[in-house]
This record gives sequence, C-alpha cells and structure tokens, in this order.
Amino acid sequence: MLDVLKNQRTYALVGHGGCGKTSVAEMLLYVAGATPKLGKIEDGTTVLDTEPEEIKRRGSVQPGFATFQWNKNRHFLVDTPGDLSFNGDLGYILASVDAVIFVVDAVDGVKPLTKKLWQEVSKFRLPTIFLITKMDRDRADYDMALNGIRNQLGVKPFLQNIPIGKADSFSGVVNIVENKAYAFDTTGKMSEIAVPDDMQDEVDGLRESMMEEIAVCDETLMERYLEDPASVSLDDLVAATRKAVVCAELYPVMVASGLKCMGGQRILQAAQLFFPSPLDVPVGQKMVEAEDGSLHPVSPDAPPACFVFKTLFDQFAGQLSIMRVLTGTVTPEANLLNVRSSAKERFSSMLFMVGKDTQPCKEPVGPGGIIAVAKLKETKTGDTLCEEKHAFAMLKPKLPEPMISYALAPAEKGDEDKVYQAMSKLLDEDVTLRLSRNEETGDMLLSGMGQSHVENAVERAKRRYKANPVLKAPTIPYRETLRGKAEVQGRHKKQTGGRGQFGDCWIRMEGGTRGAGYEFVDAIVGGSIPRQYIPAVDKGVQEAAHRGVLAGFPVVDFKVELFDGSFHTVDSSEMAFKIAGSLAFKAACEKMKMVLLEPIALVSVSIPDEFMGDVIGDLSSRRGKVLGSDSTAGVTEVQAHVPMSEMQEYAKALGSMTGGQGAFTMGFDHYEDAPPPVTEKVVAEYKAKRAKEE
Repeated sequence: MLDVLKNQRTYALVGHGGCGKTSVAEMLLYVAGATPKLGKIEDGTTVLDTEPEEIKRRGSVQPGFATFQWNKNRHFLVDTPGDLSFNGDLGYILASVDAVIFVVDAVDGVKPLTKKLWQEVSKFRLPTIFLITKMDRDRADYDMALNGIRNQLGVKPFLQNIPIGKADSFSGVVNIVENKAYAFDTTGKMSEIAVPDDMQDEVDGLRESMMEEIAVCDETLMERYLEDPASVSLDDLVAATRKAVVCAELYPVMVASGLKCMGGQRILQAAQLFFPSPLDVPVGQKMVEAEDGSLHPVSPDAPPACFVFKTLFDQFAGQLSIMRVLTGTVTPEANLLNVRSSAKERFSSMLFMVGKDTQPCKEPVGPGGIIAVAKLKETKTGDTLCEEKHAFAMLKPKLPEPMISYALAPAEKGDEDKVYQAMSKLLDEDVTLRLSRNEETGDMLLSGMGQSHVENAVERAKRRYKANPVLKAPTIPYRETLRGKAEVQGRHKKQTGGRGQFGDCWIRMEGGTRGAGYEFVDAIVGGSIPRQYIPAVDKGVQEAAHRGVLAGFPVVDFKVELFDGSFHTVDSSEMAFKIAGSLAFKAACEKMKMVLLEPIALVSVSIPDEFMGDVIGDLSSRRGKVLGSDSTAGVTEVQAHVPMSEMQEYAKALGSMTGGQGAFTMGFDHYEDAPPPVTEKVVAEYKAKRAKEE
C-alpha cells in the first residue's frame, strides 16, 4: 500500500470559464490511455462534460471526475467548472485534492475571475502548476499570459517549459530543467529534438536563473551550487524542485494545446515528478483537522475516514456520493458511521469514475483516493464517514452564501409538492443551492450563485423529474434595522374560563452598529420573571424580528435588554412569554425609526479599454460607486459597489455594450441604507401585496 500511495497523485484543474480546462482534461485522459479517442467540446464528445446542459452550454456546470493510470501510477483528476455560477463548492473540492493545475488562457490571459479563483486556491496553499493553454490559437500570447500570472496574480513563476512557436507555428517546448527540447504531434506523442538555435541563448539565461531559484529553496543545494555549479545534477534539480513545489514555494509554468492534444505527456510527467503524494508534507506528519480542533494522522494504517465532497446523480446507479479517503484504508465492504446523522452506512460497492462511466473498485483504497459510493441512505455532501470507535467530523471549508433568489412556482396549480420534491433532490447534489419558503408571502424561494445557476437547476428538474417549475422575478434580500432606543412593555393576558395565559416583560431595545448582529441581555433581578421563561422572551423577539414591520424583511443589528416583568403562578408558560416578547419587539419598532437596508455587491468588470467610458457610465446609472480601474495589456478592470437590485439584467446589458467582449464577477459585499425612493417603492409593493392577500 505504501508503494502505491507514494506514487499516487490527486489534483484538480482550476481556471476561469472558457480557458480550456476540459480540453486539457480530455487530452490527459487520451494520452494516458483512459479513453480511446480525444473528446472535443465542439463535437459534444467529451468524457467529462456529459450533462445535456453542459453540452448545450459548451461548458462545465458540475465537476468531472476521472481515475486513470499513468506509467502504472494512479492519478485522480477533478475538472472544476470555471463559471462563477457553478463553482460555489470549489472549497470542498480543494479540501479534497493534494495539488492544482491552474489553467490560464494564452489568448485572454488573466481575467477578474482568474484572480478570484487564485485567491481561493491560495487559501489552501496547494502545490500548483500553472498551465498556459490554447497556444495554438490566433492571438495566443505567451508573454502576456506569463506577465498576468506574475503581475496580476502576484506569483513568481518558475519557467518549467517555454514554447517553441505560437499560434499555427506552436510545435513543442524547451524544458529548462532538463535543458532539452520536445516536439509534439496531434496524436499526443512527443519526441526529443535539438534546442532551436534561435532559442539557445534565451534557454541558457533562463537555466541559470532557474538553478538559482531552485537553490534558494534548498540550503544544502545552494552551498553546492555556489561552490561548483557543475556538481548539481539533473536528479538534484528535480528533487529540489519537487520539494519546493510541495512547499508551495515554486510554481512551475508549462504550455499546451488541449484542442490539438499537444503537451499532455509533459503535464502528466510534471504532475508525477513534482506533485505530492497523499502522505507528503513539507514538515512532520500530515494531519486532518476536525471540527473540534483535534488532529488525526494521515496513514493507511489509521482508522478509516472519508469526506463526502460532492453528490452526483447517475441515471442507472442513482445517487453517487463522491468522497476522498482522508486516512486509513477503505474496502468495498466498508461499514462506516456518518458522524452528522449518526447512521451506519454499509457500502455495497466502491466505484472509480471516468466521467459518467464507472468501474468497480475491488481493492482497498488508501488516503487521497477519490471513490464513488452509490445509494447511501443518510449521507449528504459535507458529511464525514468514519469508524465508530474513532469518530470525528472533518473541519469543512466555508461555502459562499447564495447570490440571488427567485420565486419558484408550478406551471399548473396543484403541482406545488411535485416541484418542491424535485428541487429538494437537486439540493443533495449542489450544496450552493438553497430552497426555502417565505413565511410572510408563502413563496417558494430558490437561491443560487447566479441567474445561470438557478436556471440550470430548473432545467435539470424538468428533465429528470418531469416537474415544471416556473421562475418569477428575483427576490432581493433586503434587511431592516432600527435607529434610536425604546423602553416598552410586552404583555400577553388571555382568560378562557379555565387555565389562562399570562406573560409580562419589559425590554430596552436599541439599534446596533452595522454588522453587529443580534444581542440579548438578561438583566432580570429579584425573580420578577422565573429563569425558565427568560429564553422564551428571547425566542419571541427573534421570531418577530425574522419578519420585519417595515416591509417584511428580517430585522438585524439590534440589542434587547430584558430588565423587568411579572408572572402568574398558574397561567404563565413559555408560550405566553414568547408571545409577550414578540409583542414587546413590535411595540419597540413602533417607537423607533425603521430603516431599510439594501444589499450592495462588489462588481468587477473586465472589458477592452475602449469600452471603459460606456461601462463606467452604465454602472453610475445603476447607482453604482466606482472604486477604481486598472488597465493591463489593453484590458481594463473596473471595480464598483452597486446595489444588487440594479444588477439583475446586467449580463445582457454588458454583452450588448461590449459586443460580447466584457465579463464580470459579482459578490455580496455589505448592506447600506436604501435611499428614500427605493424604500418607498419596496414598502409600497409590500403593502399592496398584503392588501391583495387580505
């Protein structure tokens, strides 16, 4: 087992939408012999993009998984979606791999989304190879992409390979470490050739710089290099490079063309040489951190534990739980405890995946392995499965909150339950989708990372479960807050002939600072309210605050101090004091100034320089506050704070303004006081809706 794990590699392909990740993944599978022919997005023949929505969009909407052998060593590959709408669970994937191939487009270079993705990868300090792809395309610019990695991502690139030619003339690479050149053909094969004469001087200079960069990361090698550079062998350089990559101190840069299947062998060789095994760490024993802060050693001999980081639907096998083996060794007959649900889950089998195809896994799988298990009854994405006597829950990365919500309704009356059940099933696959019900209006709300994300979920529900949901206008998540202070009484008294209801409380309520949240202070002295009823007052306030008095939105950022009250020895109850707390909250709201808060998004727009004026003018017309702009290599990036209510149709507007050349990312940033016209409009709509319902 140790020999297998030593040479095992588990890594993800990460990059912005359209940069060529899936084409690279298809090339790697073809070169490794895992697929008989090269899958192409344009032809709809890819192994990893198999959902009808993916073929239609020509882009990934969910991760693709592949297990294959390269030179008799097992590789686990995850191809991640590049669209911000579909990679909200990227943190779970990054927590489940040992390394990353970060793909940058040679034509488009570094985009705003590229920066965002790199920030996410950087949090995990994962060993990374940068791959500049699409080197065969017109306008491919290696230097532009390399400078983007260096200047915009803040990475010091380590030039593992440099290209021979570009666009139609791209034909191979020079490997700086090996001081050798390789020519590619379109069958995935390569052959060693002489370093082109016109590149020799550049290669010599880069090799000298490269040796210095490697030596800096290894003191022993540095001493030998300073004494006699000739004494440093190729094996020394490879070993030192691997150590530096594993420590995330060096970031090799490579080039390829996924579409023409050029460079796949070099990528696989680099992954084998420089990426860590699941047991490798820079210093000491590799550990898994649990939610309670405890640490658990990663070893094939430890008690088994797995982390379920994705759930997929298979038309034949049903629900597939995709999991990484965190530690220990898992067998096809495993019987593990789900720590969250406390349910025992018995594996009927384990599967290795190559796209939508699965292969039975009959041998034990150790740390780092990615396996699929079908039809687990009580297991969801984010769960930890482990041995009962050594149970722990892995500390999960924090996922982003949904960006936008739509009201969801059935196309035909009476189908509400059918729609709800269909959408609920999708939540098991996609943890960034949320399904809720607005208590005030009764609306079913579907929340996701963007318009495309929500629309895609609806399409899947229609196709798989024959439901017919209809999306209505997005619900903007406004909030309400309070200004000033108030001291009020909440009194609930009801006589029914028998045992009555009585609860009486006095509270002081005041508005807090933005983001302060809710605070409840128990200031009762002398037993004016018995201890067992005080939590009921707190709960009554919170439930009342969930549905605000101004426009029905949750009230946030305020403090409540319970300081007095009275009770009845017979008629008082938790329910009576809960109602009293709710009445006190509403009474305080009537005395205080209510303020509507609107959500503000941080918007980053990337456009060609000539469109900057139009884009800034449009953002200003949407009540946006431009924070600044930066131009690099003919591309301007504009950042602005814009109300989310003004961004619902922005994708279409930006495409129209820039002829399809613009791109933007958007994320919730903060809440601000809504201006009077917006408040008046929202409140009027709320009152009109209430009146219609009554």
